[in-house]
Amino acid sequence: MRQIVLDTETTGLEPRQGHRIIEIGALELIDRQLTGRQFHVYINPEREIEQGALEVHGITEEFLRDKPRFAEIADDLISFVDGAELVIHNAPFDIGFIDNELSLTGHEYTSITAISTVLDTLELAKDLHPGQRNSLDALCKRHDVDNSSRTLHGALLDAEILADVYLAMTGGQVDLGLSLESTVSTVEDDEAAAHTEHPDLFVLKASDEELAQHEARLKDIEKQSGHCLYTRT
Repeated sequence: MRQIVLDTETTGLEPRQGHRIIEIGALELIDRQLTGRQFHVYINPEREIEQGALEVHGITEEFLRDKPRFAEIADDLISFVDGAELVIHNAPFDIGFIDNELSLTGHEYTSITAISTVLDTLELAKDLHPGQRNSLDALCKRHDVDNSSRTLHGALLDAEILADVYLAMTGGQVDLGLSLESTVSTVEDDEAAAHTEHPDLFVLKASDEELAQHEARLKDIEKQSGHCLYTRT
């Protein structure tokens, strides 16, 4: 199974307003192992960078002035991701920008999804941690991933962090929210318990929503590993 963990930095938030990609960082996973292969490039967007975006990533127009245009790196990007599953946090954002760049260059592929499937780790995190914050920083804290070097956003650095978060989210045991308090005996005291051969126990059954989340989790495990022992046949 070949996957590409990918992130981008941009001049702003909306390609429909003319914003462009300025950095792409991508790492290769094969069978959930980092191979060391990566794709990293800075791109001259041929336009100004919004102040808000500059404060996020710190990449200046002066730094990008001698960098290649997207059209010059498009084929290399396509070659690197071809046939892989893209692992992206908030995938519609990055896919929207990449597709816009392909369209502007008149590339034969008008969408990156023509050659790659996409796994959105934000949606995966929402399924695993409903009602909680699921930003990349929040997931790092939740899954004990070190992001201390992330003082500013950067496409390659964020891809490296996302790879660790993704593997932690999909490879370890998930906290099901169970505790000792959820199976408290109805016996009132220890003395009564000693003389009760078959005490009545409180049984907490999963709700329909919890069962659905459990099934979705099993399907995710099966999708990533190719086999899940607990999937009902």
